[in-house]
Amino acid sequence: MTGITRTRTCPPPMNDGGAVREVFDRISDKWSLLVVGALREGPLRFGELEKAITGISQRMLTLTLKHLVQDGLVSRTAYAEVPPRVEYEVTPLGKTLVPLVIALAEWAIEHRDEINANRRGALPPTGS
Repeated sequence: MTGITRTRTCPPPMNDGGAVREVFDRISDKWSLLVVGALREGPLRFGELEKAITGISQRMLTLTLKHLVQDGLVSRTAYAEVPPRVEYEVTPLGKTLVPLVIALAEWAIEHRDEINANRRGALPPTGS
């Protein structure tokens, strides 16, 4: 192989001291991506988020928002009004996640029937 240089792109390391796992744990919990997806069009109040995300309890929404704010994916703005008003919005960092959330949601919708059929045992698992 004279004169040929091969470059190979490698996937990012998965054994990086837990950083990848930490981020995956946060964004792959049951509610985080749904909250980010609900906020993609603009800021919402707690009650609006609660209505937008079917099945989430007040406690889980509170915890999920707290974690997303801590991670810098969502911002929380409290207004000095009576009654108090708090809005949540995707941050610039969180906005980089939105296309991935949409792509994953589209993938889930596209493959939902096949996955459900596999769960029921109607189709052999892929790759066998």
